[in-house]
Amino acid sequence: MSPTADGGGGDAEDDTTQAPWHALPVERVLDRLDTDRDGLTAAEARARLDTHGPNELVETDSVSPLRIFLDQFRDFLIYLLVVAALLALGVGILPGYEPHYADATLIFLILLANGLFGFVQDYQAERSIAALRDLSSPEATVVRDGDTATVDATAVVPGDVLLLEQGDAVPADARLVEAASLDADESALTGESTSVSKSVEPVDADTPLAERTDMVYMNSSVVRGRGRAVVTRTGMDTEVGHIATQIQQAPDEPTPFQAEIDHLGRQIGYGVLALIAVVAAVQFALTAASPLTILLVGVTLAVAAVPEGLPAVVTFTLALGSRRLVDRNALVRRLPVVESLGSVDIILTDKTGTLTENRMTVTRIYAAGETYERGATDGGNESESESESENENEAEGATPTLRTASPNGDAIPDSTDPVLRCGAICNNAEPAPDAADGYRGDPTEIALRIAAENAGIDASHERLREIPFSSERKRMTVLVDGDSLTAYTKGAPEVVLERCDRVLEDGDLMPLTDAKRASILDTNRAFAGDALRVLGFASKAVTDPDATDDDIERGMIFLGLQGMLDPAREEVPGAVADCRQAGIRVVMVTGDNVETARAIGADVGFDPTGALTGQAIEQQSADDLRRTVEDVDVFARANPGHKVAILRALQANGHNVAMTGDGVNDAPALRTADVGIAMGQRGTDVAKQASDMILQDDNFATIRDAIAEGRGIFDNIRKFVNYLLSANAGEVLVVFLGVLVGTALFPTLFAERAEALVLTPVMLLWINLVTDGLPALALGADPKAEGVLDRPPRPAGEPVIDRRLLASIAAIGVIMTGTGLGLFFYGLATTASLLRAQTLLFTFLVVVEVIRIQVIRSRYDLSILSNPWLLVAIGVTLLLQLLVLYTPLSTVFDVRPLSLGEWGWIAVAFVGFLALNLGLRDLLDRRFRGV
Repeated sequence: MSPTADGGGGDAEDDTTQAPWHALPVERVLDRLDTDRDGLTAAEARARLDTHGPNELVETDSVSPLRIFLDQFRDFLIYLLVVAALLALGVGILPGYEPHYADATLIFLILLANGLFGFVQDYQAERSIAALRDLSSPEATVVRDGDTATVDATAVVPGDVLLLEQGDAVPADARLVEAASLDADESALTGESTSVSKSVEPVDADTPLAERTDMVYMNSSVVRGRGRAVVTRTGMDTEVGHIATQIQQAPDEPTPFQAEIDHLGRQIGYGVLALIAVVAAVQFALTAASPLTILLVGVTLAVAAVPEGLPAVVTFTLALGSRRLVDRNALVRRLPVVESLGSVDIILTDKTGTLTENRMTVTRIYAAGETYERGATDGGNESESESESENENEAEGATPTLRTASPNGDAIPDSTDPVLRCGAICNNAEPAPDAADGYRGDPTEIALRIAAENAGIDASHERLREIPFSSERKRMTVLVDGDSLTAYTKGAPEVVLERCDRVLEDGDLMPLTDAKRASILDTNRAFAGDALRVLGFASKAVTDPDATDDDIERGMIFLGLQGMLDPAREEVPGAVADCRQAGIRVVMVTGDNVETARAIGADVGFDPTGALTGQAIEQQSADDLRRTVEDVDVFARANPGHKVAILRALQANGHNVAMTGDGVNDAPALRTADVGIAMGQRGTDVAKQASDMILQDDNFATIRDAIAEGRGIFDNIRKFVNYLLSANAGEVLVVFLGVLVGTALFPTLFAERAEALVLTPVMLLWINLVTDGLPALALGADPKAEGVLDRPPRPAGEPVIDRRLLASIAAIGVIMTGTGLGLFFYGLATTASLLRAQTLLFTFLVVVEVIRIQVIRSRYDLSILSNPWLLVAIGVTLLLQLLVLYTPLSTVFDVRPLSLGEWGWIAVAFVGFLALNLGLRDLLDRRFRGV
């Protein structure tokens, strides 16, 4: 066989003149794929594999370690530092000048440290993501040469015939040709929390993906029954592949914080260039310095003015924050996202597996004319070990949880036993110790097994016969041999009722009157109105095991109803409330139907009254949708396109949006969001690759904790930006104004000595090294302030350097300059020694800058003892300064040891600086209250 011109590899569905696969009869599908129910030959399969390629998703944007490393240096500030370092080396080619190896080496070491910090963190994140994947290659059962064969899933090709059974992963998109009670879990692709019953009958061409009952798709799984399907699409041509392609083609936009840091670097760079021009002009006009000396001093001063520690400290702080998040089960893929979390003001969350447990749970039972509630933590899906523990608690007098409260507040009576036993016996879920719930199979049947197990019901039996469920029959019956020969039936309540003529009430058999039927159907509608999936249960004694199916299922006894739901996670309502307290709005977007979305929304604290469907979204213009998204908390029946539209509407309104999800269908929105958050346990590989952060515990509450960490990290970044820039502003003003004032007060000295600066270049570099190094890094390890979630999120577009911080940086620079130059010129006047005056100013600036850190931290109510690393850093910095003053290193820096009296002068200048600093802080707090 060979692929036909209109079909063989699945390309025919892209031809608008052809009907899509799900709209075609089985025989037409087989014809278009040039295959039959016995599958392909091995030779034909190999030929098609060569044509279509492996059945796998191709990662076109995989990142190499080299690229990760080089990306750490894509920053304007870093470019400026590289140029400055090259100039420091380049002056050596000029006659009479030596290369400044120490300056250039220092700059390159700082840049290398910054690059290594970022590389290690980003590379570890990529490695961790790889570890989260299931590295085992899945297998598929196909028909080759008329025989059953097991092949690697990557070898599946269009035209292959798949054999599917309960528990199998579907390896490719395929059209069903046979289906026996086949149900598939497609939640990862469609967002639907319940399994989908499949059949071979074609559906309309415009049927939505979630309702194409004659198709199965890659990344879904068979939870019940068996079937045979012909592969229509593989690899990147599948529905999953289409989503992966959208993700890979989407531009990798920088985070707002990355853009802001780059903008800040450019501003500093332009300011430094302007500074060089001004200082050069002043020196040329007022001193005897040669043009080459002026150039060298300008370049060196520029190097000192640039906060070269800023990239390293930002990276280090983000890396520390990411480590803290890992401890809280949140894996960050890109460092800047750590900060972005702090500015999130809307969380757009998927429902299934994120707000809910992603497992069906019996929550309501109707039996003997009464309705009983059963919560997820009291008789719902719990492991056997948990039930045993609860039995122990009950024995100790605790409130029983295996049987929850009845309408009268009593324990659920034994009248529920028959309906629970029927649900467990008429059931094909199989024990699976390695599975999360202890069973493998249809989620509905697993819920029924666990509900009976948690109620202490023994459902062991010998099955003699099964009348299977089908979409036409809408019921399933099993015949078992226990104490007696008994038939148990479950199915759609109205269908089960049609087969019954009696009802069990309080252990007695009563006629099933029309009034009783109507009452049961009313109860069924009430259950369904609360978004429960409802099943009816019946049984009867059988005398003839060889009776016809119709005879066995006739004249049964109605036992009751069980309603089940994928319940909200226990911790979610509290986490949602905490987010709102922090000024963060939470919006639910799900592929489920609107009734289910409303029910879960109400459980976790949303206002479900204005729930909107995806179809309604399509009918709105972009402007209308921008207005709508501000008022709607619940969106239902949303496909990937709807999710992206909602996201973009919120972003267009100026919001910073985090998107959570776990399925393939969530991936485009995860990529579009400001912060995309995937689930680590239930999440698909496609979703993880599209995300910025992965919740390794799938816990919505972890998002709340991550946002708190993000806010604390931003506080730390703002602290050391304040610290670094105000210190560097003071150093620049000291040097610049020192030349002007010195020339006016000491014209002979400053006019005759080209090197007559208040600080030498090596002193400036040392100050930046010891103050921008360990203390700034330690500042990045500060704990987050108390009540960080009690304040609203940072407004979208608010820069790191806001008006208050800019005013503070400028004012501190002036205060530092005034007190520092006052000390310098006092020393120069009293000692008549330029070197001694320089030593005084040099030491004063080191002391002032490291002590000022605590002044900055006090605004956040952080004590000096709250960060032991900072105490160590300050101590080491001061010790290094003493070594420079009182060891042979003094000759390297050309300084003189200070006397006790001179230390007293420094103390007086420091007290003056501190008093002015604290006064300035109070003034700024009043001027920028609320900023």
